[in-house]
Amino acid sequence: MMKWVFCILIVLSLLFGILSGDVANVSEAALREAGNAVTLAITLAGVICLWSGIMRVAQKAGITELLAKAFKPVLCLIFKGIDPNGKAIQYIVLNLTANLLGLGNASTPFGIAAMRELQNEEHTDETASDNMVLFVVMNTASLQIIPTTVAALRLKNNSADPMEILPAVWIVSAITLVITVTVTKLLSKIRKRGKKP
Repeated sequence: MMKWVFCILIVLSLLFGILSGDVANVSEAALREAGNAVTLAITLAGVICLWSGIMRVAQKAGITELLAKAFKPVLCLIFKGIDPNGKAIQYIVLNLTANLLGLGNASTPFGIAAMRELQNEEHTDETASDNMVLFVVMNTASLQIIPTTVAALRLKNNSADPMEILPAVWIVSAITLVITVTVTKLLSKIRKRGKKP
């Protein structure tokens, strides 16, 4: 789907460039921004590699197991029927921890592993379970304490104080998480009631 969106955007840009007589400016902008995209990718790669390495060290050192124990009571209330000592809960904790640090890209491998483990635990094939849907919602909403990626982008663009957004990020991400989890739980209950004869 996204490939069609990008294709349409490119075609529209060229079309409006031709109609306005600014094809040279469109070409120049395309080449300039292609270079900027590579620079941005390299900048973000450094930050992501650093925090991914820290997360891996934390996993090997057993810190994630301690975090899992701390988060377990809350997560077991949210994720009904999940094995509190299983691998799924550990990967969910790793994913949530990476998201807390604002590392959306670094959390992706943990998220994929958590989904696999949830699929194994709940014996689902093609249909996502309620816990899987809830996990995707929580991963997308992602409560953030340190918005590392956004701060790196702000620093790259010469922000005087890249972390000045912290209070706004805390408030918005907390509200978003509460609302999305609540709505997901309500929709799950409605769906289950609808299935009853």
